[in-house]
Amino acid sequence: MNRFLPLLLTATGLLALPVAGLAQNELSNFTATGRGGVATTFASDYQAIGINPANLGRVGGATVAFTIGEVGAGFSSRSLTRQQLRKFVYNTNESLPLAQKQDLARAFTSDNAANFNADITTFGLAVQLPVIGGVAISNRIRTAGHVGLNQNAAEIAFLGRDAPVYTAAATGNIPLVSEALAGTEIQFAALNEFNLAWGTRLIDQPLFKLSGGAGYRYIQGVGIIDIRVQPGNIQAYSSMSPVFAIDYGSLGSNPSFNLKTGSGLQPVGEGHGFDLGLAAEVGKALRLGLALTDLGHLTWTGNLLTANDQKLKRLNSSGIGSYNFIKEAAEIFASGTDSLFQYQAGQERRADLPTKLRAGAGLRISEYFEAGLDVTLPLNSVAGNLTSPFIGAGLDYKPVRWVRLSSGLTGGAGYGLSIPLGITFTTSFYEAGLSTRDVVGALTSQNPYLSVAGGFLRFKLGGKSQ
Repeated sequence: MNRFLPLLLTATGLLALPVAGLAQNELSNFTATGRGGVATTFASDYQAIGINPANLGRVGGATVAFTIGEVGAGFSSRSLTRQQLRKFVYNTNESLPLAQKQDLARAFTSDNAANFNADITTFGLAVQLPVIGGVAISNRIRTAGHVGLNQNAAEIAFLGRDAPVYTAAATGNIPLVSEALAGTEIQFAALNEFNLAWGTRLIDQPLFKLSGGAGYRYIQGVGIIDIRVQPGNIQAYSSMSPVFAIDYGSLGSNPSFNLKTGSGLQPVGEGHGFDLGLAAEVGKALRLGLALTDLGHLTWTGNLLTANDQKLKRLNSSGIGSYNFIKEAAEIFASGTDSLFQYQAGQERRADLPTKLRAGAGLRISEYFEAGLDVTLPLNSVAGNLTSPFIGAGLDYKPVRWVRLSSGLTGGAGYGLSIPLGITFTTSFYEAGLSTRDVVGALTSQNPYLSVAGGFLRFKLGGKSQ
C-alpha cells in the first residue's frame, strides 16, 4: 500500500498539484464522467455525495445502492503534445536527454501547462429509509493538480543549475523569487475522505417537489503543495505524507519540524467538510439543483514546511531528469534537499477546502432520455479547486433498456471544449460502464485530454432504478 498512491498519481499524469479543470468530485462517478461532469441533477444515491446531497431525498429510485471500486483519472494540457503527455503517463522511468529537457522547458512555459486528478471510491452505500429519507456513506481517495510555470520556472525545472536565469544572477544581480518566478502556480492536493450524506423530501405537491440535503466528511490530508508566485508576493508551503518518500535532509532533525514517518496513506493533516444542497422537481419533467460543496478546512501538521520571498537560490542538480514528474518536481519546488526554496519548519497550517457552487437544470423526458445543464463556480483559489468556472451540457439516452449512452459538450475549468462519451450497461439491479471526459482530446496531438472512468460493481436493489 505504501506505493499505491504514487502509482495512482503517476497513472494520470504529472505533478502533484491542484486544481484546475478536473478537480471536481465526480471523476470516480463513471456515469457522470460520460456527461463531462454534468451531474447536479443527474446524480443519485451514494453518487450524489460531494455533488448534491439533496438528490438523496428523491423518491422512486433504488431502496439500496452500493458499489466497490469506482475509479477515474484524467490529465490535460494546453501546451504539451499528446506524445509528450503520454510519456508522463506511461514512461515514468525513461530518462530525459538534454534535447527533450529543452523541449519540455519550452512546453511547460504556460499558465495552463498541466491539469489532472484521480479519484477512487473504494466503497459507497445508500439506503432509502421511511420518513427519514436517503442516507449514504462512502470512502473516497481523491487527488487534483495544476501546473502553470513562467519561463524561468520551466527552465529551472528542466535545466536545473544550467537555467539561463542563473547566468544573469552570476553577475551579482540576483533577483527575488517573486520577481523571477512571477506568474508561477504549482498546486497539489491528495485527500482520503470518509463521507456521510442525507437528503429528505421537504415539499411534496403534485406539480412541485423540493428536497434538501446535507453532507459531512472527515478528511485525512495525505499531501499538499501550494505554491503561488506574484510580483512582490509569494505563498509556498507543503505537507507530504511519508508515502511520497521525500528526503528532508537536515530539516528532519529540526525540533520545530513534526517529522512523520511510516508507510501507507499515513495522514499529515486532518479536517472536516460540509455540503449543502437543494433539489426541485417541477412538473413531471424539469429538475433543478443547487449545492455548496466542500465547505470547511484542513489543518496540516505533519512534515509541514513554509517559504517566504528570498533571493533566487541556485539548484545543485541539473533539474528534472526523467518523466517521473511527480517526485522530481516535488523535490525541486516543494521540500526536497535540493529545493528551489529555503523552507522553514512549521507546526501547523490551516487551509480552506476547495469550495464550489454548483447549479444545474435537467429535463427528464422519459426513463429513456434526460438532458441537463451544469455550472460549477470555484469560490476560492486553494489547492484542489477549479482554476476557472466549469460549464457543461450533458445527456443520457437509452436506445434499449439495458444500455445507456452518455455524451455532451463541456468547457472551462482549465480545459478547452470537450466532448465526453460513456456507455453503461444496466439491468434491474446491476450497472457497469466506462466513460471518458473527452473522446476528441484523447486522439488529437495538440491540447490533449486523457481521461477514463469505470465501475463494474454497482448494484441497485428494490424500488425503481433511476
